Amino acid sequence: MNQMIEIHPKVLNAIKHNLPVVALESTIISHGMPYPDNVKMALKVEEIIKNEGAVPATIAILNGVIKVGLDHDDIEYLAQAKNVYKVGKRDFAYVISQKKTGATTVSGTSLIASMVGIKVFATGGIGGVHRGAEKTFDISRDLEELSEVDLCVICAGAKSILDLGLTLEYLETKGVEVIGYQTEELPAFYTRTSGFKVNYKLDTPQEIADLLHAKWRLNLKGGVVVANPIPKAYSMDEKVIQKAIDSALEEAQEQGISGQDVTPFLLSKVKAITEGSSLESNIELVYNNARLAAKIAIEYQKALIK
Repeated sequence: MNQMIEIHPKVLNAIKHNLPVVALESTIISHGMPYPDNVKMALKVEEIIKNEGAVPATIAILNGVIKVGLDHDDIEYLAQAKNVYKVGKRDFAYVISQKKTGATTVSGTSLIASMVGIKVFATGGIGGVHRGAEKTFDISRDLEELSEVDLCVICAGAKSILDLGLTLEYLETKGVEVIGYQTEELPAFYTRTSGFKVNYKLDTPQEIADLLHAKWRLNLKGGVVVANPIPKAYSMDEKVIQKAIDSALEEAQEQGISGQDVTPFLLSKVKAITEGSSLESNIELVYNNARLAAKIAIEYQKALIK
């Protein structure tokens, strides 16, 4: 495995010495937004985590090598590379054996973070059960991975293009806690509310860290989802977002778009319909999640060394 996974020296030092580390996905760089906005976003996320006192570890596959922690040149390369694969569990063997370049999804990032001992992961929103999944069986691998790895994922809830009710049901079946950070209601990515309740509300990073320790010390395998609402200043109107999503879903069905292509298509359409305001909201919620993730990682490591 050492030949296939290359851990950045700063990340490796942090892992060895029980310092707080926050894993970051890379699909948001390669598939989430255009260059150079993607580079600016990726670097600022890492800067936010460093300023809080934790070590960022962006995960990707570059020319067949899994990298845990990217430098500036790596991020620039990934941000401009063509034909970058979106990599989840099923894709690692192909991308590595063929020496391709791939960006890790939430599920792919969770898997590698768990392999190297990182416990906290910040992302935008997790995948989930797609609308109409009772016919298509379109369920994100994110949910299965979160049930199998000991990892805390900080997100702005599940993406609002999904069936949020069924997503929560699936997580319940798999024994994955959904914790609302200072909220009793599941945020819906672009908006702070969804009409669905989280399992438990916790108000501080220390409380969340205590929950993580309690769960894993009992050897209760699996992850924890921390739903962190988008900042009020960037929360979008629910009716506007829902109208945009309904329109995008209708167009996707008409064009026969399915599988991994659905989410980027829908997000792109929502961005166009909202005249770009959804992209700004997306970026700000990622920053917000990174900040909270760093604080949780710090509190988790404090408790670990007591």
